[in-house]
Amino acid sequence: MPTAPITLATLRRYAISRSLFAPTTLLKAIEKLGFVQADPIRAPARAQDLTLRHRVTNYAAGDLERRYGQLGIEEDFFVNYGFMSRQVQALMHPRVTRRSWTKTQIAQAQAIQAYVQERGVVHPKEVDTHFAHGRVRNWFGGSSNASTQLLDGMHYRGMLRVAGRASGIRTYAVAEHLPIACDDATQAMDELIDVIVHKYAPLPERSLRELIALLRGGVPQWDALRATAFARAKARLPSVELDGTRWYWPEGESPATKRYAAEPGDAVRLLAPFDPVVWDRRRFELFWGWAYRFEAYTPAPKRIRGYYALPLLWRDQVIGWGNLSVMDGKLKSELGYVTGSAPKDKVFRTALAHELASIENFLLLNQ
Repeated sequence: MPTAPITLATLRRYAISRSLFAPTTLLKAIEKLGFVQADPIRAPARAQDLTLRHRVTNYAAGDLERRYGQLGIEEDFFVNYGFMSRQVQALMHPRVTRRSWTKTQIAQAQAIQAYVQERGVVHPKEVDTHFAHGRVRNWFGGSSNASTQLLDGMHYRGMLRVAGRASGIRTYAVAEHLPIACDDATQAMDELIDVIVHKYAPLPERSLRELIALLRGGVPQWDALRATAFARAKARLPSVELDGTRWYWPEGESPATKRYAAEPGDAVRLLAPFDPVVWDRRRFELFWGWAYRFEAYTPAPKRIRGYYALPLLWRDQVIGWGNLSVMDGKLKSELGYVTGSAPKDKVFRTALAHELASIENFLLLNQ
């Protein structure tokens, strides 16, 4: 039961403490998160690595890619693309896409599937060399290998799975389907929403609705069920209204319990742009009073905080951002602060130095 009234500060501490749990094993961290968003940009490491380094004991950049094949996890599309347990993936399959293939594409996909079955694991270059499907227009107006598009489509449809990566490029194997986790679409939608809420709680109502809308990428076959699933979520999930915003969190939890309401420790954390603590930009502004934007795809002259600015969390406040890079084997950091300057106290400087040293170890710069 709650031990104190729920305030915005209560929700902020709850969001941080439940997401930044004590470091554990890589597999357990993925299972606790439910889903880890992936991004190919490396600045100074990929988003999935930057997310996991806070939550996995002695995590080093690239560990997820190196250990992927032994973890029993999958790459797939959920509310966005990333890594998840096979149990979460099974809730979304068999996936029925909104765009049908032509007869030619179906025949090509079947031929590729037979080829992959024979070879075991294939690199996209092998498939392109063997079949020579040529070039096709891609979704953003350029061109790409037809074989690459087919492999992407086969993976999305559950015909193939990502077996691993070679220099960052996905390699593929034929998918061995698990039993369907739930043959009731209504129940499956509720379970997928629970994965969302468990990862991103506490969620403002508008953010919860938008995340459920993003499920059209993971389960396009159930797009018509989203509205009723949202209504059920609002009815069954615990919530509170503060200053005109209703907030939701997982069943069985309360933001005001002692477990979550303790004073934050003296820690500095530089977070990935897609870390669950900062992912919801609406919640970010409600919690910390300023707007954070991911600017990697913003033209350089229009950037305010930098190409890949990492939110800087001090105790329970995001007080600025950092742009990190590696030059001549050394970590270079450029920090900015919302107030224009860093906190003056020695405790902050010590915590910041500890965080930067931790990042150097994570990047294996001290070996």
